[in-house]
Parts: sequence; structure tokens; C-alpha cells
Amino acid sequence: MTVRKTVLPSGLRIVTEEIPGVRSAAYGIWVNVGSRDESTKVAGASHFLEHLLFKGTKTRSALDISSSIEAVGGEMNAFTSKEYTCFYARVIDTDLPLAIDVISDLITSSIARPEDVDAERKVVLEEISMRDDDPSDLVHELFAETFYGDTTLGRPILGSVQSIKSLTRNSIFNYYKKRYLPQDIVVAVAGNLKHQKVVDQVIKAISRDGFLDHPKSDYNLRSNTSVRRNSKKNIGILNRKTEQAHLFLGMPGVTRDDKRRFTMGVLSAALGGGMSSRLFQEIREKRGLAYSVYSYAQQFAGSGFIGFYAGCNPSKAPEVISIMRDVLHDVAQNGLTHEELARAQGAVSGALVLSQEDTGSRMSRIGKSELVYGEIMSFDQILKEVSEVSSAGIRALADEILHAAPTLAVVGPFSRRSVFDRVMK
Repeated sequence: MTVRKTVLPSGLRIVTEEIPGVRSAAYGIWVNVGSRDESTKVAGASHFLEHLLFKGTKTRSALDISSSIEAVGGEMNAFTSKEYTCFYARVIDTDLPLAIDVISDLITSSIARPEDVDAERKVVLEEISMRDDDPSDLVHELFAETFYGDTTLGRPILGSVQSIKSLTRNSIFNYYKKRYLPQDIVVAVAGNLKHQKVVDQVIKAISRDGFLDHPKSDYNLRSNTSVRRNSKKNIGILNRKTEQAHLFLGMPGVTRDDKRRFTMGVLSAALGGGMSSRLFQEIREKRGLAYSVYSYAQQFAGSGFIGFYAGCNPSKAPEVISIMRDVLHDVAQNGLTHEELARAQGAVSGALVLSQEDTGSRMSRIGKSELVYGEIMSFDQILKEVSEVSSAGIRALADEILHAAPTLAVVGPFSRRSVFDRVMK
């Protein structure tokens, strides 16, 4: 399996992974723009634009776009994060030229008609309502808002009802023209393919309307601008009449370019990465206090956090948080056992390998790696980094991270924070 890269004079990067023996191919366009790039006036524009680009181009209607891929049994979608947006399609290898043509057309030739903006506005507002109806999802938004405050990392990717209603066709279209530039785009393709043939097809498809005629520009990685956590607030509560209390406890982690991110991944897996993890054992298996218990680490440019989730009976919420804090304190003081470290390393390595069994996952790996890091580590390199995580490294990172004052987000039937003040001291 071979990963190759071509950089066009405009700064646009094309990365491919040739996987002989498969009959599928995945095509993705990764754009270096997300919700953290938005001002308050256009909050939610990146995600709104992700929707809007599927509404039609100069040569295709919305139905043409969707039916062209579905007619060959393919799948097509997009997603927006805080730091990037991705549009992708997965098809049979012989239909790769079609996928390249359709997805590239969205990026280069959207017309964003006023009537489409108004129609899709309703869809985005429904998506916000759907999120608000899911407390297990909403608690993560509440944590970001509490942890980062009123910053670009603290505001939701979807925007607010008010910001979406106020977005105009001109503001969104200007955002599109300003942010969707060749030097800020990575084209990633994985499957049964030949690199140079793909490059030629991409150039032909993405050259529409002079898209590649921008002045020569080198691509730049996102600047490592530091984002401080909100020091004025450490508990966020959203009072909802739910059957469960949804809890998320987190503290500062590592940035995305920190070499300790592999150590952080292993630490997170050991604490809440599966049924054998420390938190799962203590909260669910030994005490039966929750059904869902997990952790994850999130890295951004200049910031990051590690967090721990549990959903439990509201009356047991303080007890669950207390157990979380006791577990984290113990690991901060004493590190992990050799057995825990070995299990976590195996879990991280195995999950990585198993997650790369299809061309879509392969495309995502090389596209995101090139966009975020400017390089693509091989599987062997990544597995080597994970295997070299040491007990001493885990203990040093845990001592630094887990001793920090935590931030707590709670969605449930609570009207006062005093319920949680004691366990958060």
C-alpha cells in the first residue's frame, strides 16, 4: 500500500493511498476551515455552508448531485468540525472519476441561491433542535462552552438559533469565496487507483471557473494560537427534566502538535476506553451506577482537553463525580499498573488497525493527517509511537494533567450548582 503526494502550484495538495485488491475507492476534499474561524457575526457559517454546497452548482441541481452518486450505489456526505470541513464520496473503483467530478463541482462552483439559503436555514435550525433534544450530546457542547467560555472553541459548531437566522446569502457566499482557497484544501483519495491518473482527473475536475488560477501560494498549517480556558467558571449546569444526569468532567490536555499525544491516547484508553478501563470498572462494574462510561482526549491547534463522561441516576450524580475524581487522583499519584498500560496500548493499536479496514477510513486518515500535521505517518510509525509509551511517561503526563482543577458540565434536573460544589472542591 503506497501513499503519494502531489502539490499543485496553487498550493492545493493531492494525497493518495493505493490499495491493490479492493474494488472501492473513497474521494474526499478537506478544507482548512471550521467553526473556530468564525466571527460572532457569522457563527455557524462553516456548517451552514457545508449543507448549502449540496444545494446546487452551475451545472448540477441538488437532485443531480445526490442521484449521480446513488445511481451507482455510492455514498456521499460531509461534516464540519471546529477546525476543518470534509466532503466525501465512496464508490466502486470504476466510478471514481464520477465521484471526483461531483465532489469537486460542489467545492468550485456552488451558486448558493437565496431561496436555497432560506430553505437550508430551516434544516440547520432543525438540526440544532435535534441536538438540544439529546442531552448525552448536549453535555459536550455545554462542557466546551464552560471550559473555553465565549471563544471560538467554546461556541457550538452548529451556531445558535439567533446566528443562523441572521446569516444572509451574501455573508455565507463571501465566507465561501474567502475560505475555500486551493492552499487551504487537501484532496485525499484511497482505494484501487493510480496516483498520477487521479491527479490528472482532479486537476481537470477542480479547474472549473478558474479555481486553480489563484496566485501561487504555499499551504500553511493552522497557527498554534493558544486558547485559554475559562478561569471564572468551573461548573456548567443545564436544567432539564431528564431521567438521567449526563456528566462530563474535563481538564486541560495537550495540543495537537504535542509529541505526548500518543501518551495521552493511551492514558485516555486506560481511564475510560473500554469495559476493562479504570472508570468503567469502578463506576459500572463494581457499583452499577451508570450504563455508559467513557473518556476521550481532544486536541486542537494551541489547546486541548481530556474528559470523562457518565450517565447516571440524578441522585447518584455527586457520587459518580466523586468516584471519577478519586480515580483520577490515584492515577495522577501512582500512574498505571503494567497490566493497565499493556491493555491500553493493545486497545489503541488494535482499534487503529481495525478502523482502517475500508477505503473511507484510509482516505480520512491521510486527508486529516496532511491537513492537520502536514505529513502522513505510516501505520508502523504510529504503532511504534504507541508501543514506546512508558509507565514513566504516563505518570508524568497524568501528574501534570489530572492534578489540574477540573471543569464540570451537567445536563439534568438540577437548578442549583450547590449540589456539586462539594465534590468539585
